[in-house]
Amino acid sequence: MPKRSIRADLLARRKHLAAETCFSHSLQIQQRLLKSAEFQDAAAIALYSPVLNEVFTEQLFGAASDAGKLIVYPRVRGDDLEFVRVAGPGDLVPGSFGVLEPIGDQLLSPAALDMVVVPGVGFDRQGGRLGYGKGFYDRGMHCSQRPGCLVGLCFELQLLEQLPAESHDVHMDILITEKGRYDFVSCPPSVSQFSSI
Repeated sequence: MPKRSIRADLLARRKHLAAETCFSHSLQIQQRLLKSAEFQDAAAIALYSPVLNEVFTEQLFGAASDAGKLIVYPRVRGDDLEFVRVAGPGDLVPGSFGVLEPIGDQLLSPAALDMVVVPGVGFDRQGGRLGYGKGFYDRGMHCSQRPGCLVGLCFELQLLEQLPAESHDVHMDILITEKGRYDFVSCPPSVSQFSSI
């Protein structure tokens, strides 16, 4: 099945997720990441502003802020993403595609980040990711710019056995859903291990 058809199907699934379910599952997913050693050890972290029933990230922001972590959010500039430091929610305003984006001017390279929390339309059990089709994260996370850890957040209904993959597609190091955590080994990942912890 082509990526376009898979994307449309997954977006429709997520759109029909009840608000209460989206909230409760997002809470579980964020809590699981907050308890991870990778999050606790990360000094600089990139988050995303959720849209269209994506997994929420507000708890992650609050915990990272309380812990004194450096927090950045992505901003679209032409065909690229840039990561901009954010001090508080007031630093985010509606930007490209209706997504909240940072207004600041302190940029960080992805390679300077310990963790990038990545949104996606779908993910698979090999660490593959299906985005919205613009390729921003794939271009921004190429090997020379790859951060310490790429973490995908998604609901189980967005998780497929295998997505169509291209050579430029970035793969996740960790994927977290409401049911557990998937760890991927190598780049791109070829082996995965699931934990419900």
